[in-house]
Formats: sequence, C-alpha cells, structure tokens
Amino acid sequence: MSNELKKREFKECHFTTSDGVELYYKNWTGSTKDKAIVLFHRGHEHSGRMQHVVDELEMPEVPMFCWDARGHGMSPGERGYSPSIGRTVQDIEEFINHICTTYDIKKENIFVIAQSVGAVTAITWAHDYAPKIRGMVVASPAFDVKLYVPFAKQLVGLAQKITGKFFVNSYVNAKFLTHDEELIDNYNKDPLISRPIAANILLGLYKTADRVIEDAHAIKLPMQVLISGSDCVVHLEPEHKFFDNLGSEIKEKHVFDGFYHDTLGEKDRAVVIEKVKNFINKLYSMPLQLHDYTNEDLWSKTADILRELQSEPACCFKRAYFKMATAIMKTIGKLSDGIKLGWETGFDSGSTLDYVYRNEPSGKCLIGKLIDKEYLNSAGWSGIRQRKVNIEKIIKEGISRLQAENKPVRITDIAAGHGRYILDAIGDANGIDSVLFRDYSELNVEKGSALIKDRGLEDKVKFVVGNAFDRADLAKISPAPTLAIVSGLYELFPYNDNIRASLGGLSDAMESGSYLVYTDQPWHPQLEFIARALTSHRQGQAWAMRCRTQGEMDALVEEAGFEKIMQLCDEDDIFSVSLARKKR
Repeated sequence: MSNELKKREFKECHFTTSDGVELYYKNWTGSTKDKAIVLFHRGHEHSGRMQHVVDELEMPEVPMFCWDARGHGMSPGERGYSPSIGRTVQDIEEFINHICTTYDIKKENIFVIAQSVGAVTAITWAHDYAPKIRGMVVASPAFDVKLYVPFAKQLVGLAQKITGKFFVNSYVNAKFLTHDEELIDNYNKDPLISRPIAANILLGLYKTADRVIEDAHAIKLPMQVLISGSDCVVHLEPEHKFFDNLGSEIKEKHVFDGFYHDTLGEKDRAVVIEKVKNFINKLYSMPLQLHDYTNEDLWSKTADILRELQSEPACCFKRAYFKMATAIMKTIGKLSDGIKLGWETGFDSGSTLDYVYRNEPSGKCLIGKLIDKEYLNSAGWSGIRQRKVNIEKIIKEGISRLQAENKPVRITDIAAGHGRYILDAIGDANGIDSVLFRDYSELNVEKGSALIKDRGLEDKVKFVVGNAFDRADLAKISPAPTLAIVSGLYELFPYNDNIRASLGGLSDAMESGSYLVYTDQPWHPQLEFIARALTSHRQGQAWAMRCRTQGEMDALVEEAGFEKIMQLCDEDDIFSVSLARKKR
C-alpha cells in the first residue's frame, strides 16, 4: 500500500459498560451521519492497529470507531482477559448503542469491519442480538485457532479447572501474520501488543465458534467473508463452513491465495481493501436490506428442524438410543425429584420451572440426589436460571424507566407460572402501583397465590386464570399495564398465529410509551434429546420445540407495535430477554 495516504486524526474517547468498566476507543470524526464504520481488532492487539485500514479505505467523510477490547490496549483489565465471550459480545452491543446515542447515528447506518477474534465476537453479536445494521465484513475469523501442541485444548481446560484463572501466551510471530515488513516491525515494537490470552476466552472461543457456525442460518444481515489462503494461525475449513451455512441473502466470499492471517494488513492488501470498499459502497447505495420473517414458522431452517423432530429418526441406532434413554428416565430417573415432577406435570410446566429456579437437588437416597444434581446442571436448566437473573434485571430496568418518566408502574404477566421471578424482582413492591399475574393453569394460580401470601403482597399482587393467546381478553386487561411480561411462553409454541394474537392483545391494552419484557429461545444444544425423550405439559405430548431466531422474535414484537431497546443473553444464547417500548 502507498505510504502517501493522509493519516486520519482521531479523538480519544471512553464509554462505560453495564458492569462498570470504562473502555477506551478511537473516534475518527466525519462529516456525515448517514454512514458510520465500526472496526474490531484482532486478539492481542488494539485500535491503533486498525489505523491503516481507516486511512486506506479513503472515506474521510465517514465517521469511524474502534475500541480497545477489555484487557487490550488502553482499556483496563488483565491482559487478554474478559469474564467471558458472552460479556465481550454484550460489550459490543453496548458499544454500538453508545455510538448511536452519543453521535446521533442510526443503527441502520452502521457498517462493521472485524478481523480474527474480533470477527468471531462480531459474528456472535450478529447472531445473538440480530442487529439491524447495514452490513458486515469479517476477515479471517478465528473459529479454530491452530494449537500445535497435542491435546492442547484438554491441557488448557485442565489447567483452568485447577487454577481457576489460567493464561496462555501466544506463540505467533509477526512474520507469520503478514508479509508486510513495515507492519511486522511495528508489531514487534508496539508496547500495547499483549501476548497472553485467558484460558476461559480461548476455550470459550472454540465453543462459541461451533455454535455460530452450526446456527449461521440465523444471521440474515449482508456479509462479506475474507479468507487468507495461507493462514498459519487458524484452520480454514470452519470459515468455509460458516459461509456455506450463512443465512444472509446478500453474501460474498473471497479467498486470497498466499495471504497470511492478517488479511487486512497483508503486503498486497490493496485488492482486499478494494473489495471491502466496493461491498460497503454497494450496500450504502441500496435500501437497508431486511429479511422478511413473515412465514418463518413454515419455511425456514428452524421449521425444517421441527418437522424432522416430529418424525421418527431415520437411523435405527438413534431410535434405539432414545427409547433406551426414555426408559431410563422413566425408571431410574424417577429417583430424582425433578425428573419425577417432570413426568407428572410436564418438563415445560410452571411447576418444573419453579423447581429449576429453586435449584436444590433432591431425590430418593444419595443416588437420586446425584441424578437430580446432574439434571439441574444441564445446559438448558442452567440457561433457564440465567434467564431468571436476566428477567429480573430487565424488569427492574423497565420499572426504573417508568419511574423516571413519572408514569404509573402497573405490571402484568400473562403466563406467570408460579410468578417467583417477578416476586423476586419487585421485592416489597415499593413504588409499584399494581401487579397482575395470569396463567391458564389453576394449579399455577394456586401455587403462585400461596407465594404471594407468603410474601405478604396480597394487597398489591393479584393472580387470576387467563388465556395468554386470547387477543380480545388481553385487550381488556384492567388496569392497563405499563409493563407487560411474557416469559418462557412463546418458546413452547412453534407457530406464530397465536404469538401474533398474544402480542396484538397486549399492544391493544397498552398505551404508547409502555414497556414489554419478552423472552426468546434462539438456540438449544439439546433439542433432539428433549423432543425424543421428554414430554410437555400438554397431555403428555412430546416436547418438540422450534427455536425462533432473535430476528424472527424481534420482528413479531415490532409487527405488534413495539421497538426493542435492550437485550440480555446467557453465555450460550439459549435464552434471551429483551425490553421493548410501544411506539408513540
């Protein structure tokens, strides 16, 4: 690349994450708000390493931003450490929201360029949060880092278990990143380059990569994937598989023979930069590209998966395995109180959910308690408990916003189960005008009413039988809710007609500016086992679920007249919790 390019000046800025960490970022100011580019650097590096990309794009009118991820560059924290990949992905969501709010830039005008580890976290953000941005370029995503030591993953995992926090130093020499001598020299002399990476991040990277590659059909935004043909740092096969699985209607892949890992910083990168510029300019010249989710419950990858789960497995070994698993769950499994309750009320019932929330293993003798502990520690139930934590945070956020706006706080949950999570969220209900619980199950109403009485909240909290899918009945809820909650309900029903009726009824009942809390199950690692071996609360039917991508769920909420304003996920994105506001 030419050395005669004018270097763009930047402002040094900071923003504070929801867990109180002040992250550093650079802001290359521009003259337009109709376009904005956000860049994410590679692992071990920092925003300064993206300066040449900013310059070489030659878009002086376009504001550009790049952070130093926590534990990198000028941002605080142990070098190479973050509490989790999920925390870093949430940081991205908060960073993008900060840019939109602070610089008055619409999310639809944002374009993302990310490389290596930054590309994996940006892709995960695109999957988990379904942002309506203009598009994304990902260069050499580090889905599968090459570890040349035999059994390296297992050894790193063991070290982490023993020590609690373990760091691995990068073996990568700059000469294996790029053929550009100047960038190699800069890398070697850069005092902000950090060699360590925390074991939880390295292992989390592999786990997250497997998930987003498998479920890449959920990503609908326009994407350009750049692959270095002679990459010494990461394996190439996962990059190609990701592109093949990618659900974007607009997508393109470019492989650059002879390029090392630093695709955007290679010696002959002019051809790469040109392709990136062409992709960006083309997308900005078009209307915002949004996927049509209207018939997603009928014609989509998730609908195909559901139909497969509703039929017998083609493989005889699979059929035998699930029959054996069901038999064990119905016999030995019943020594566990949780599994026994699941067979009695349904594994998706309010009673089971309340049992999972309590998380107190019990059963007949020691073996029953051990089975129950393993059952409660399954990925799905761990995700459910994190969902409860996130629901409580989102409910408190909704209450806080209403109080700040001097609006009454009238809470309604249309499928409350036993209502434990709301009661935990509201505490003594100070500052809350009213709480109405509804549920179809008289057993849930009875159990929930007992909880209300135990907490001495009968004067403020009422529990009645109600149909969560009766639009006309929901529209008549009185007093009209200013904070409506739908948790763990829509995930149990694969088709969208009932969901539209339910959200429509809530919208009819609520005034503009009111808030909606809703959950989603975008992905689940145990879908087939659940469908083949467990039963639902609906008269012993198989518990076959259709995951809704976050984009589909958000589209249903938007169709009903709401706009999503924030979201929280668990680490594996099994469950999300979102807060939306009814549009004015």
